[in-house]
Amino acid sequence: MATSKEFINYILDQLSDLEGITCRSMMGEYIIYYKERIAAYVCDERLLVKPVEAAKKYIPDGTFEPPYEGAKDMLLVEDVDSREYLTGLFEAIYEELPLPKKKVKKAEKKS
Repeated sequence: MATSKEFINYILDQLSDLEGITCRSMMGEYIIYYKERIAAYVCDERLLVKPVEAAKKYIPDGTFEPPYEGAKDMLLVEDVDSREYLTGLFEAIYEELPLPKKKVKKAEKKS
């Protein structure tokens, strides 16, 4: 089941106090970036964050689930209705999120 526009818009609204939140659609699901770092996936109407140590401390009894079949487990965020909770979570995990990978430029074709 793909994530509805209403759900992703709700999650983005809940995170709107943070600067640098962006979102990219990927095959009916979404990737949420925080200051250009991948922070979370929104899949099947679920918010899943990267399972960095800060996230595990913030959600100590959290459930680990894959965002889609074959993917690595991420940490399920069940309390999506608290703007303060989500803002605090994203602020807590930011420093541990992996830096974006540098894009490799394709070599120019020779004629």
